[in-house]
Amino acid sequence: MSRLPDGERLRVAHGAGPRTMIVVVAAAVIERDGRFLVTRRQKGVHLEGCWEFPGGKCDDGESLTACIRRELREELAVDAEVGKDFFTVTHNYADRSVELHFFHCEVTGEPAPQIGQEMRWVRREELTTLEFPPADEELIRVLTLG
Repeated sequence: MSRLPDGERLRVAHGAGPRTMIVVVAAAVIERDGRFLVTRRQKGVHLEGCWEFPGGKCDDGESLTACIRRELREELAVDAEVGKDFFTVTHNYADRSVELHFFHCEVTGEPAPQIGQEMRWVRREELTTLEFPPADEELIRVLTLG
């Protein structure tokens, strides 16, 4: 099996039609003092206004862990210790399919929004009170069970 530089497996999507866009996303689940770090999607983007775990789309040839590190630096001005890919889900929206990989991460420093997004630290039980994208629903159930 081919390996990317930091040991991530190359992911290939099978069975997608020619018009289906497949987006590979890596997201950081950051828990500190019993609270999770979440950010809000900005206006004018897909799923605007929804809360999400920080991260984003992988660039061509970029590993999942490199993607998380880049996104956290760009969006929150922090470096991260990226743990294991502990939860993966594929969700089909009308215009795209999203393959979401969630990693437990620890950040160094204090996150500070860099692109105007809202950011919150929320308790586990508060996760169900926020609107997350449909692709995150199963993860939210897992996290709220403890």
